[in-house]
Amino acid sequence: EPLTELRQAGGVRTIVLNNPRRRNALSLPMLQSLRRDLLHDVKSRELRVIVIAAEGPVFCSGHDLKELSSEDDVKHHSQVFELCAEVMTLIQKLPVPVIAKVNGLATAAGCQLVASCDIAVASEKSQFATPGVNIGLFCSTPAVALGRSLPRKVALEMLFTGEPLSAQEALMHGLVSKVVPEDKLEEETMKISQKICESSKSVLALGKATFYRQITQDLDTAYKMTTKVMVDNLTLRDGQEGIEAFVQKRKPVWSH
Repeated sequence: EPLTELRQAGGVRTIVLNNPRRRNALSLPMLQSLRRDLLHDVKSRELRVIVIAAEGPVFCSGHDLKELSSEDDVKHHSQVFELCAEVMTLIQKLPVPVIAKVNGLATAAGCQLVASCDIAVASEKSQFATPGVNIGLFCSTPAVALGRSLPRKVALEMLFTGEPLSAQEALMHGLVSKVVPEDKLEEETMKISQKICESSKSVLALGKATFYRQITQDLDTAYKMTTKVMVDNLTLRDGQEGIEAFVQKRKPVWSH
C-alpha cells in the first residue's frame, strides 16, 4: 500500500500518513512520499489548503530507528535527516496553509511535523513528546521547530526529560491551535479549512510568506518589510477587489 494517501475536494487536499503498522514513522520512503504529495500541483488555483492526517492510533512516531542503526552508513543517515529538514521547511514555504490533524501520539520528528505546520487541531487523547534523549539520540532537529513554537523552558523540559505533553498542555503552550473531542476532530478541521477557502489564494500566499519572513527579524526591520508588503498587497487584483467589494457591500469575487 502507498505510504501516504492523497485526496482532494473543494479546495482541501488531505494527505494521510498510511503506515500504521510502523507507527507512521518518517522513514526515507515516507518522507519522499510526503514531499511528493505536498508538492503535487501546488500552484493550482483549485488547491487552497492542505491537511496532514494519519491512520491508526499514532499520528507519527518520528524517524524509523531501523534506518538509523550502525549497519547503515553516515551518508544514509545524513540523507534521512536532510530530507526531513527539507520537508519541515517546505511546509512553511508552500503558498497555502497547512493544517496538522492529530488524533493520537506524535513523538520526536512526528512532534516536529506538528510544530512545523501552520495550524494544528488535536483530539483530546493526543499526546506530544520528544523522547529521543531516552534512547541516546537527542531530538536536536525537532528542537528547531519546538523552540519556535513553544516557550523555551517548556521546549527544553520536553527535550531533556522526554515526558509527553497532553493535548490540553500542548494547547496552553501554543503547540496546537485547538483541542476537540475525537468525534469532532474532522468537523473542526474542515470548518477551519473551509473558512480558509473563502479567501483569496494569492493574498493568503503573500501573507503566509511575509509572516515567516518577519518572525525572525527585529522589530524595525519587520515593520519596514511588512509596510512594503501591505503596499504590494494593494497592487494585487484581489487586494483591490476585496476593498471594492467591502465599499460596495457585496461579496468579493476572487481571481486567486
